[in-house]
Amino acid sequence: MKRLALLLSLVCATLGAQAETLHIYTWADYISPEVVAKFEKQQGCKVVIDTFDSNESMYAKFKAGAVGYDVVFPTAYMIQVMHAQGMLADIDPRLIPNLPNIDPSVLAKVKDQAMAYSVPYTLAYACIAVRADKMKGPPADATWAMFDRAALAGRMTLLDDMRESIGAALKSLGFSINSRDDTQLAAARDVLIRWKQNIARFDNEGYKSGIDSAEFLLVHGYSGDLFQVQMENSKIEILIPHEGVTMGCDEMVIPKTAKQVALAHAFINFVLDPAIAAENMEWMGYYCPNKPALSKVSAEFLKNPAITIPAELQAKCEVIEDLGPDLAKYTKVWDQVKAAR
Repeated sequence: MKRLALLLSLVCATLGAQAETLHIYTWADYISPEVVAKFEKQQGCKVVIDTFDSNESMYAKFKAGAVGYDVVFPTAYMIQVMHAQGMLADIDPRLIPNLPNIDPSVLAKVKDQAMAYSVPYTLAYACIAVRADKMKGPPADATWAMFDRAALAGRMTLLDDMRESIGAALKSLGFSINSRDDTQLAAARDVLIRWKQNIARFDNEGYKSGIDSAEFLLVHGYSGDLFQVQMENSKIEILIPHEGVTMGCDEMVIPKTAKQVALAHAFINFVLDPAIAAENMEWMGYYCPNKPALSKVSAEFLKNPAITIPAELQAKCEVIEDLGPDLAKYTKVWDQVKAAR
C-alpha cells in the first residue's frame, strides 16, 4: 500500500508539473527573460516559448491544427481573422485587474476596443536603419526611395513580409498601405520588383545581425528589433521615412485550444503591471501602451525615434487592416514579386 501511495503521489506530481507549464507563441526577442523568470517564480510554473516570423506563418500553423499554445501575440489585423474564424477565447476581465493600465489612445486604434478577446501588448513601426558610418554620408532625407540606390546594391534588405513590404512600396508612391485599388497595387508591385534588384534578400531575422556587423548598410525592420541592436551599436541610425510607415499593434490572445486558461490570464495581468511593463519595454525596445509604466522608463528611452515618432510623421502612419477577400490581391502581387528575376 505504501508503494502504491508513493507511486500515485509521483504520478500526481508529474501531472501537476505538466499542468503548470504555460506555452507561449510569439515573435523572437519579444519578452524579457528576466520577466519570464519572475513570472515563473511568482506562479511556481514553467514557461515554454516558441517563435514565429510572420503573422501569416503563425496563422497557417493554427489552420493546420496546432494546439497547446496558451498565449499568442498576433498583430491586430490577424486577430480579426482569427476571431472571425472562432479561434480565440474570451478574455475574463476579472482575472486581469491591470487591464485599466492600457492607454485608451491605443485602444482607439484597434478593433477590439472592449478587450473582449485581445489585449494590446506593443505599438510598433516598420521603419529603416542605416550604417551612416559606412555610407558616403548620412542620408539627407529619410525616404523609401533609398532602396533605389544602386550604390548600395547587395547591402540592403527588405522585410520578408507581404503586408509590410508591399505597404512600404505603396507608401513610397503616396498610397495607403491598405489600398484595394488594382492600379495602385500594380504600381507597388513594379516598385518592389525594382527594389528587389538592389537588395541582398527579403529577410525577417538576419537583418539585425547584418546591420550590426555592417554586412548590410540599409535595412527595413521592426522598430523594437532595430532599437535593441542600436543599444549595442551606436553607429546604427534609425530613420522614419517621410512618406510614413506601417504601424502595428501586437496583442495578447488566448486560443480556444489553450489548456492553461487561468495561467494565461495571470501572465497577461503580470506583464501589464507597470513596473514589469517598464522593465520589459526597456529590454525589448518596443513601446508598451501602458500609461503608468511610462513614468518608470528612462527619458532616453522615450527620445528614441523607434519609440516616439513626431506628430507630423505619425499622421502619415497607418495601421495594417484586415482586407478580407481583397487580401488575395496582395498575395498575387507578392507571388509576382517573389517570382521576378
